[in-house]
Order: sequence, then structure tokens, then C-alpha cells
Amino acid sequence: MDLNTLYRTVIMDNYKNPKNKGLTKSDEFHFVHLNNPSCGDDMNVELKIKDGKIADIHQDGHGCSISMSSASVMTEVLIGHTVEEAKALINDFYEMVKGNDDIDEEGLGEAIAYMGVRSFPARIKCATLAWKAIEKAIDEVEANVK
Repeated sequence: MDLNTLYRTVIMDNYKNPKNKGLTKSDEFHFVHLNNPSCGDDMNVELKIKDGKIADIHQDGHGCSISMSSASVMTEVLIGHTVEEAKALINDFYEMVKGNDDIDEEGLGEAIAYMGVRSFPARIKCATLAWKAIEKAIDEVEANVK
């Protein structure tokens, strides 16, 4: 199996069997909603930070397979990391989809499957929507803590 086939498999598996899907609507979580008006992708994320670590993330939304599967993978990549590690991984994901190969591929785990979107600039917003939402959630939580 070549890498492109493997990456497509990861994307479709996470689209059909999303991880951490469904919102709790609990006060323990910080909620953020973002959308991509150019293609109709819509994303909600819930973030729980405890003791400086990403304790839990939930995601829910609708849109294309790249957007929805990326949200699933994002939750799996970030849960358990410190806030600082999560920010670095989010930045690495952005750099990867833009074409920069100087990133922590191992840390990104299955998110590496979205490397191919760099060849389709219109799809970069799809792949990054959930990551932008969680980044905004982290920033808002940090702003309220300080």
C-alpha cells in the first residue's frame, strides 16, 4: 500500500468513524463554533483543560470528509498534551498543510495524512477548521485564566 492510499484510508476511516464526536454541553468545557463560509463546513469544539493539560476535547459539525475527519484526528492528537505542546502541534499542522516539512511528524500522528492538502489550496481551510477552532478555544481559556 502506498502512502497516498494509506492517507486516504486514515481520512475516510475518521470520517466514517469519528473520534470524540458529540458535545457534552457541560460547564466543564469551553465551547467554540467556527465555520468556513466558502465551502459550508461548520465546526463546534469543546475543550477541557486541567492542570495545564488538554484533558478532553469533543467535536461536532458538518461538512466535507476532509474537514470532519480532520476534527476527529485533531482530538486524538491533542488530548493528553500540555497546552504548550498542543499549541506547537497545532502550528506544526498548519505548517505541514502549507508545505513546510520542518515539523514534528511523529507528534502529529495520524494528522500527517492531511499532508496532501497542500496540493489543493482550497482544501487547506477544510483541513484546518477544527484546528483553528481548538486554537481559539485554548486562547480564550488562557485569556480567562490570566
